[in-house]
Amino acid sequence: MAMTPEAKVKAVVTNTLKQMKAYIVKPMGVGYGNSGVPDLIVCVRGRFIGIECKAKGGKTTALQLHNLNSIDMAGGVALVINENNMHDLEQLIEEQMK
Repeated sequence: MAMTPEAKVKAVVTNTLKQMKAYIVKPMGVGYGNSGVPDLIVCVRGRFIGIECKAKGGKTTALQLHNLNSIDMAGGVALVINENNMHDLEQLIEEQMK
């Protein structure tokens, strides 16, 4: 079965995070209370990171953007990763560690 473009982005992101020895949680987007939560909740070297994965020009919803902004305001790192920047993930995270 072929992967969707977004699934390919998530696979690259997850692989990169595993190589970085990150703690990764993939919240279930069903039911109550998880709407708009980023696709991946991550901890790398003590930093809290929320990652929303998109593909093919996908845009964040208002609720996703609200959650990403909330993470940023709380001192965490909020990233939107897509096909254009998925191979730069480690560098993007490193820049946030400074």
